[in-house]
Amino acid sequence: MMIISWLAAIVCLICWILVLIKMFPAEGALKGILAIICGLYAFVWGWINASKFNLRNIMLIWTIAIIVSVVMNFMGAPIYNYR
Repeated sequence: MMIISWLAAIVCLICWILVLIKMFPAEGALKGILAIICGLYAFVWGWINASKFNLRNIMLIWTIAIIVSVVMNFMGAPIYNYR
């Protein structure tokens, strides 16, 4: 389960970088740096501007990867209590 969680985290990282690439020219350096510091800002900005910057598929993949990662982490959580 941890492998799936790690793969989902890597997918999240890749999607975040792709959104940052679209964000920097559109919003400028200040908001781009804010998105680097706070990934939630990049996530919300990506959904708000999904149709404008053709990010719909990336945002869907990112959202699914977040859900998969959270579910896998909760499913694997009881395993760590016994180690």
